[in-house]
Amino acid sequence: MASKRFLFVSADAALITDLAWQVHREGHDVKYYIEAEGDREIGDGFVPKTDDWRGDVEWADVIVFDDIWVGSDVGTGALAEELRAEGKAVVGGTPNTDRLEEDRGYAMEILEDHGVNTVEHHVFHDFDAGIQHVQEHPAPYVIKPLGEVQNVKRLLYVGNEDDGSDVVDVLRAYKKAWGHRMKGFQLQRKVEGVEVAICGFFNGEEFIDQVNFNFEHKKLFPGNIGPSTGEMGTSMFWAGQNKLFKETFGKLEGWLADEGYVGSIDINCIVNETGIYPLEFTPRFGYPTIALQEESIESSTGEFFYDLAHGNDPELDVHSGYQIAVRIVLPPFPFDDEKTYDENSRNAAVVFETESQEGVHIEDAKKVDGQWRVAGDNGMPIVVTGKGDTMAAAREQAYGRIDDIVMPNMYYRDDIGERWTDGEGDRLQAWGYLGP
Repeated sequence: MASKRFLFVSADAALITDLAWQVHREGHDVKYYIEAEGDREIGDGFVPKTDDWRGDVEWADVIVFDDIWVGSDVGTGALAEELRAEGKAVVGGTPNTDRLEEDRGYAMEILEDHGVNTVEHHVFHDFDAGIQHVQEHPAPYVIKPLGEVQNVKRLLYVGNEDDGSDVVDVLRAYKKAWGHRMKGFQLQRKVEGVEVAICGFFNGEEFIDQVNFNFEHKKLFPGNIGPSTGEMGTSMFWAGQNKLFKETFGKLEGWLADEGYVGSIDINCIVNETGIYPLEFTPRFGYPTIALQEESIESSTGEFFYDLAHGNDPELDVHSGYQIAVRIVLPPFPFDDEKTYDENSRNAAVVFETESQEGVHIEDAKKVDGQWRVAGDNGMPIVVTGKGDTMAAAREQAYGRIDDIVMPNMYYRDDIGERWTDGEGDRLQAWGYLGP
């Protein structure tokens, strides 16, 4: 494919830097816009920038939005819809697909309307009403905040007590500490099983054949303990449109086509021997999932997204084995403490002990005079990936690459992918979900 022009837009925080860098390295013309002032140095030295994305719309062959947020409001779906109406090729959502993530109750309605199994769930806009519900229907529940505050990942709480008493205690604490910001929350009945995310790429009319199955590791510490984060690492593989896909996205294909959705869309589920239970949507790229997907795509990434945005049937060759990604973080992640960040992490150097930087992907990083440095305010500079014929081989490659990286005070989980080798893969296979 001849060189194309890609405009990447972060209408809030900088998230899509690595994909922009990948497309740029493939020889395409790239411009990257970042709205959040504290993030604007992210990607410097890696990706060409613009400070006026609307002024570059006519220049672009493809416009790529990285998230659903425009500042503190949901809104990139409306922007994408507006640009498509003007004849532009856009990777992005619609107002209704944005709502799948922002309004969890609406997401469950869409699933139920299309015959997809759902977990028992209730949406509350009053803490006392939620507390009363748990007391009257004692059970373990998951608390999922609604609206903008859901981005504070440590507020997601998974209950452990059979009588729901811990959930009641947490809701009372949230009422005091977050009542002014949390406009509502969803209570989901806790279901035991294997947590797996099904990720498809939609071209405005249908899903492409290859489906990505990934396993998120959200807790800060190995063993899945500690505060929730956006993500500490991901393991994954690609397969065909098997039972997991057909029982979820297979039933939503017509709705997404009516919406004109284009891009990556993910549905996180709990799976057990009795069924598939969707938990939540990610109607956008996942992070660091997209970096790992890039690593496993063996054809042209830029050509793939160009074809996807233009409604074509894109060619996609992917690694046939397993892949893992490990997020490398710095203090005070996942918390906000400017003094700690300034003293320990801001502008820190990322040092490579070998010449190879293969499998290393950028998040909050910049390049100054050839030196990789930490950028922004979040303490998430890089993601390191590995792949192999087995999950164990993928783990060995990724952690071997991490051993060649030096950053003062860096930390990461050392157990990404272990859940699969410890039995999750066997359970999914025994329950008949993986198929060909």
